[in-house]
Amino acid sequence: MPLVAYNDLPTFERLRQEGRTILPAGRALSQEIREMHIGLLNMMPDAALQATERQFFRLVGESNQIAQFYMHPFTLPEIERGTEAREYVNRYYEPFDKIREGGLDALIISGANVADPELMKAPFWGPLQDVMRWSWDNVTSTLCSCLATHAVMQFRYGQKRQPLPEKLWGVYGHRVLDRRHPLVRGVNTVFDVPHSRHNDISREKFESAGLKVLSHSEEAGAHIAVSPDGFRLVCFQGHPEYDTISLYKEYRREADRFRRGEIATPPPFPENYFNSAMQSLLQNAQKSEDAPLDDTGFHERIENSWRDSGRSIIGNWAGLVYQTTNADRRKQFMDGVDPDHPLDGL
Repeated sequence: MPLVAYNDLPTFERLRQEGRTILPAGRALSQEIREMHIGLLNMMPDAALQATERQFFRLVGESNQIAQFYMHPFTLPEIERGTEAREYVNRYYEPFDKIREGGLDALIISGANVADPELMKAPFWGPLQDVMRWSWDNVTSTLCSCLATHAVMQFRYGQKRQPLPEKLWGVYGHRVLDRRHPLVRGVNTVFDVPHSRHNDISREKFESAGLKVLSHSEEAGAHIAVSPDGFRLVCFQGHPEYDTISLYKEYRREADRFRRGEIATPPPFPENYFNSAMQSLLQNAQKSEDAPLDDTGFHERIENSWRDSGRSIIGNWAGLVYQTTNADRRKQFMDGVDPDHPLDGL
């Protein structure tokens, strides 16, 4: 079912212009369909704040579950922001105290731009732990993305991320390791996921902490891992929410830095992302001082090989939350007992 535009957040109008179904609040309230309230803790820096918001809203809204989705974005005041982004947050985002008072069915925690492997140095480390403590006891399922996965693994399980020899950047194939788990029901046994990170939690670290790894890549490592109960905690290291051109925009920023002389060498191409013709166009654009990369037009030819699998997994996640949040099952789940948890659907 669709997202419900219960306020004037610009993302709702942007998604409506894309042709997606967005219900006004008055119409939504007239339908006898259960509401689901999902929080989005958006920790991305200013340049990616609204894009990340749209990406997760879009992914949830396309999941086709039997619910009306109310999305509740919030952030942490300890994250440094410029004037424009701070005004946007103050106008459209909810304070965590209001989120906590109203309650949520589920929570998504985005990544953040922190390359230093020592997460405890981040100014938002303490407040992020507070959110994670609250969600563990009060939210049916928390889905962590990239840095948030690294943070919860350190905070809750004592497993610290390790720096990679070089940035992991591109689109990689992943194999499903447990086809019986309901989170990956109906997903191709091999599927693509974008990655963009400097640090890693290995499959061995996930498993030594008692989490179950559901998908793994020989090139990119573990992508999905879940807590022993099945889905109270869902960890992503990749970015299934990425738009088709997200990696292109990231590449363009680094290429522009090279052209301005801010870095000594041009950035490498994201792996398995640009075809050979696109790489040639990019190389030619790098040599020109006049033609900005976003004028080449080639980005419209980038293939998206991850959207369907991402939509299916988020749909399964939302469906599991929906099944678990009715009154007679919630206590069993929160106690870590769910004898009827579905494991069929090979």
